Amino acid sequence: MQSVKELPVIFSHLFDTVHHVRKIKKGTFLFQEGSIADELYIVQSGILQISKIIPDGRELTLRMCSSGDFVGELNLFSPASRYLLSARVVESGEVAVIMKDVLEEKLSQDLQLSFEFIKWMSLQYRKTQTKFRDLVLHGKKGALYSTLIRISNSYGIKTNKGILIGLPLTNQELANFCGTSREVVNRLLSDLRKTGTISIDKGTITIHDLGYLKREIDCEDCPTEICKVD
Repeated sequence: MQSVKELPVIFSHLFDTVHHVRKIKKGTFLFQEGSIADELYIVQSGILQISKIIPDGRELTLRMCSSGDFVGELNLFSPASRYLLSARVVESGEVAVIMKDVLEEKLSQDLQLSFEFIKWMSLQYRKTQTKFRDLVLHGKKGALYSTLIRISNSYGIKTNKGILIGLPLTNQELANFCGTSREVVNRLLSDLRKTGTISIDKGTITIHDLGYLKREIDCEDCPTEICKVD
């Protein structure tokens, strides 16, 4: 099986429970909201976008998952659970598939693994809480600024010009992270470019003044493992 880059120790113990490896193709869904949640996944390669899709077509993106991330409905030990979110494939790759009932059995038998799994779930909930905090408290501008900070922590590459975001995103995809419209994001990005805070080259964003973004949202300097989009 292909190794996973920077795989948390907890997930390395779960490879014994992997049922099979599935190829995922760009533009398709790994799972969709409302379908029966009987599988969980460790991303081997590729990128998944985890979102809540509203019937009128609006979308709120909560996570961007890549190699080493664990995804799926975490409502374990509950019968007939269904996915609350959808996972769209942004970049083709592979996922290791773990059957929910097999994972539940593994957790019930391995106390140390269960303890580590609970710690990991707690971290995921803290990430989600801080994302919604930013969306609710800081408005559209603050939501975009905090999203740029989180993306830089997850996919940023330090260069002599600033932090290059190694994940190309359209303005609509950024808007989905912020729960706002593409037009609003267009205007806010234009303002940031005029002040020299960021630059955009062929769809790739470089952040030149991360401190400015943090000051504008009264950043609390949360640990990097919480302030991320993955």
